[in-house]
Amino acid sequence: MNAAMARIDCVLVRPQHPGNIGSAARALRTMGLSRLLLVAPQRFPDAEASALAAGADALLDAAPVHATLDAALAGCTLALGLSARRRGVSLDELDPRAGAARAFAHAAAGGRVALLFGNERTGLENDELARCHAMVRIPSVDDFSSLNLAQAVQLMAYELRLCALAAAPDAVATDAAPEPPAGLHEVETFFAHLWRTLDAIDFHKGRAAHTVERRLRRLFLRAQPSLRELRILHGVLADAERMAQLAQPRSAQGE
Repeated sequence: MNAAMARIDCVLVRPQHPGNIGSAARALRTMGLSRLLLVAPQRFPDAEASALAAGADALLDAAPVHATLDAALAGCTLALGLSARRRGVSLDELDPRAGAARAFAHAAAGGRVALLFGNERTGLENDELARCHAMVRIPSVDDFSSLNLAQAVQLMAYELRLCALAAAPDAVATDAAPEPPAGLHEVETFFAHLWRTLDAIDFHKGRAAHTVERRLRRLFLRAQPSLRELRILHGVLADAERMAQLAQPRSAQGE
């Protein structure tokens, strides 16, 4: 199995139909992918999922079930959200071929990638897409964008298979390669620290924080800082919080 493909997770978020879970497992297995993750599935395990896996039982049996998306994304350093239509979120938009190329290159460099597929009825919600570095939009026709979940998985798996076939079989990361990006859990911890610090220094000055936070989230997700860079940023924020505390009147400090 290609080492890069082994670092790519297919994450089904709130799937409703067990048949789609089994079909997705089959789609992944035929293209050389081995990691299927489930977030709050409506029915799983289920006989229909096993039947439609059609021989991909080992992949299906190994699929972990997570209660939350954050738990499923733990350890991932690049997340791409799949959508058949444009959503009201500020994300870079890729077509499936470009999305697969980005995912494969990231995995080949040693990162762990998550491809997020949403619920059959609603797709990915905006707060789920906000966890992603970019959106992959499948360019279906405007008047009929109802692509089956397992079909979307097959499409992306095929594009990734092409990337794997085109890659040099002995390609490895070099010593000169940059540090890998921090995991999404560490990035979310940084965001929580950043929001606290902005409150501590009264950055918003009574204005709604949502717009600024959304733009800062997009900035840092695009930058993909390493763990070392996040530690530096945490240090900057800690000093800003300390200075804000010192600037408060003594009465506000409880003295």
